Amino acid sequence: MNSAMGLLNLLLSDPLTFVLVAIPLLYSIILHELAHGWVAYRMGDQTAKLQGRLSLNPLRHLDPIGTLMLFLFGFGWAKPVPVSFENLHDKRKGLIFVSAAGIVANMLLAFIALLLDQFLSPSPSGLLAPVLYYLAQINIMLAAFNLIPIPPLDGSKILMGFASAKFQYFLLRLEPFGFFIIIGLLYLGALDPLIAFFRWSILALIHLLLP
Repeated sequence: MNSAMGLLNLLLSDPLTFVLVAIPLLYSIILHELAHGWVAYRMGDQTAKLQGRLSLNPLRHLDPIGTLMLFLFGFGWAKPVPVSFENLHDKRKGLIFVSAAGIVANMLLAFIALLLDQFLSPSPSGLLAPVLYYLAQINIMLAAFNLIPIPPLDGSKILMGFASAKFQYFLLRLEPFGFFIIIGLLYLGALDPLIAFFRWSILALIHLLLP
C-alpha cells in the first residue's frame, strides 16, 4: 500500500510526473486483461476476439472504479475480458493458464521496469526514475492481489484448475459474494499478511532472474 500513498503524494507534489506515471500504470491493468483474452484465444476460445477485447485501446478495457482503486490503494482492475472456458481445448489447463496469464503479464512488466532501473542505476535521471519505480511496485501489487484465492480473483480460478469438482462448485457459489468478502477482509487487514507474502515471493523470483 506504500506505493499507493506514494502515488497520492506524487499527484500533490508533481502533477506532471503523476500524469506520465499514470499512462504505464493504466496499461498495466489493460495488459493484465489482454493477457487473459490472448491465452484463451490461443487455447481455443474466440469470445474476447469477437467482442473486440484483444485490443490496446483503453476505452475497451478501463473500469472507472477499478482505475480509481488503482491510484488510491495500489491495486485495481479493468473490465474483465470475457472467456468461455467451455470452448477451451482443455478446460482444466485453461482455468490455470488463462487465469495465470494476467498475473504473469504484471510480473513481466515489473521485471522489465526493475531491469531498466538496474541498467540505468545508480541514479536514473529526470522523470524516468519515478515511472520505473511505480511501474514495478504497482505491477507487483497487482500480481500479488490477484493471487488471492477468493473469487472472482485469478487466484481462485487457478485453484479451481487443481481442485475437485465439489470444491470448484463451492468457489462458483461463493463468487457473487466474493467482492464484498474481499473488501471486508481488506478493511479488517486480514489479507495484509497474505498479500505481503505474495509480494515478497514475486519480488524474490524477479531478483533471481535479474542479471
